[in-house]
Amino acid sequence: MSLTIGVDIGGTKVGGGLVDENGNVLATARRPTPADDQAGVIQAVKEVVDELRAGHEIEAVGIGAAGWISSDRSTVMLAPNVSWKNEPLRDKVTAVIDLPVVVENDANVAIWGEHRFGAAKAHRSSVLYTIGTGVGGGIVVKDNLLRGTHGVAAEIGHIRSVMPGGRECGCGRTGCLEQYASGRALTRAARDGAAETPAKAAVLLKLAGGDPEAITGRQVTEAARDGDEVALAAFDSIGYYLGNSAADMVNLIDPGVILIAGGVVDAGDLLLDPIRKHYQEALANRAQVPVAEVRAAELGSKAGVIGAADLARHRDIVP
Repeated sequence: MSLTIGVDIGGTKVGGGLVDENGNVLATARRPTPADDQAGVIQAVKEVVDELRAGHEIEAVGIGAAGWISSDRSTVMLAPNVSWKNEPLRDKVTAVIDLPVVVENDANVAIWGEHRFGAAKAHRSSVLYTIGTGVGGGIVVKDNLLRGTHGVAAEIGHIRSVMPGGRECGCGRTGCLEQYASGRALTRAARDGAAETPAKAAVLLKLAGGDPEAITGRQVTEAARDGDEVALAAFDSIGYYLGNSAADMVNLIDPGVILIAGGVVDAGDLLLDPIRKHYQEALANRAQVPVAEVRAAELGSKAGVIGAADLARHRDIVP
């Protein structure tokens, strides 16, 4: 049985899984991500790998990291969460674990996991939106990751066609999708709505102790389930932008499925229904021919670990 390890480096934790060739996670391990400590992150990865490899013969290790990854899957060119710039992550990890290592963008490993073993496995081409604090993206076209010339394609959250000249984004541009369709955008819309029309936000304001600025994303979901008008409008707002973006993806690559993942997708149909509604509207005449279904991803938080492990297993074939 071929065993590889997938590692997901996040802003708060380094999580890993021991994965077989069928995408089954046989064991997991995790360590906190040391704040502003690059050497500490390498040590955390080593500890996770050492724990998972004990008693097993491991073929290789795949690492998913938020940020821009070089085309040879070795260097993190920029990763704001852990203050990396031109970090030779592959070589540093290889030096401490003595195993082959592949490094890939976190959204890319997630879409690869879904493509191989999850909600996209029946399709050769697919798109993944990860909706969290920001908006990440991964694209597979004809069984290959869309990585681009320099390895940094599919930054869907930083496409700004939704609102040119709009809100300032952390990437330095204005009007990017993630400023209007992320978990942060959901909370902002709910806070603004509660402040402007408090009579329509009774449930929200009760949950937040009467203070619109105290509203959290979890409270928006809870209030929306209870029929709060402002909370429902906030979901419709991010659904509008995601639905229009998804329609653009249909026109761009004609995927077989469009997947929605990330923390906000826990809201279920509160999020998916508005996306589908605005997606169909934005397709216009295109909707008269077959188009991709919009659905939730299946693998949840395991997608990145599974995808990274599978990319490590097939490291000699750059998908």
